[in-house]
Amino acid sequence: MSFFDKLKQGLEGVRKRWSEGLSGLFAGDQLNEAFWEDLEGVLIGGDVGLDLTVRFIDTLRMEAERNYITTPAALFEVFEAMLVRELSEVPEMGQPLPAEKGRMTILLLIGVNGSGKTTTAGKLASRWMKEGKKIFFAAADTFRAAAIEQLKVWGERTGVRVIAQQQGSDAAAVAFDALQAARAAGADVLIVDTAGRLHSKHNLMEELAKIYRVLKKELEDDRLEVLLVLDAVMGQNGLAQAERFNEVIPLTGIVLTKYDNTAKGGILLAIADRMKIPVRYVGLGEGEEDLRPFDPREFVRALLGEKKS
Repeated sequence: MSFFDKLKQGLEGVRKRWSEGLSGLFAGDQLNEAFWEDLEGVLIGGDVGLDLTVRFIDTLRMEAERNYITTPAALFEVFEAMLVRELSEVPEMGQPLPAEKGRMTILLLIGVNGSGKTTTAGKLASRWMKEGKKIFFAAADTFRAAAIEQLKVWGERTGVRVIAQQQGSDAAAVAFDALQAARAAGADVLIVDTAGRLHSKHNLMEELAKIYRVLKKELEDDRLEVLLVLDAVMGQNGLAQAERFNEVIPLTGIVLTKYDNTAKGGILLAIADRMKIPVRYVGLGEGEEDLRPFDPREFVRALLGEKKS
């Protein structure tokens, strides 16, 4: 199955729940005020956000007047190109995380409980191992013994060494020990799996900041990437999470998990508009191959599909 076909299949549910409403609107033959009102409702209902929705509609109105477009159907390609442009203008949007021989990448995975951090760690490790990279895991979720065991299962499945301590240990110390071990072994990537935490809990966010400071202090020629794992089902609440995490630690990328389960596909656009942080990967299912590198053009094509006739 090609990348586009896989992406289209993974987005089938989102298309049915949200974007078919968009393509249905653009299949009409009346570019009137009712169309603009309906479009506004669909975009806002899809978690695009009020400000971005207003900007989209203003842009489409101007394009329609400038190019003498008189029907929604004739405006569909303009709308599609606008979405692609909105996503593509974010620096490094869709670029995969680096994993280069001779320079270690330290990947700090953060997010709230249940967002899929450990599963994301395992899927990324599996991808890189197939490319011949040497990977280490740091089990920095020391709150739950089950979290350490889950990462060890991924370690056994992928052949990745897991650096762990006992439950309740200092998470920053685990990250430090793992960094030293990975560096001594000549690893290409160290993936630091942290505990899920609510973005509103000050003490837990401070612990996260401590892990970041420890890793930052010990950097040599390494590259430190901070990847927020965000549950797409959270919608605008997820955007609030991202903004709070970014205040504590500068994010370098986002992976949007469970996108195949969301009814509101516009959260990607809201993240691009508000935060200018690149989405690196999108989760479209449970399998290892369902964590897909994000491509704005292919993504919009798969999301919108064909307008209804």
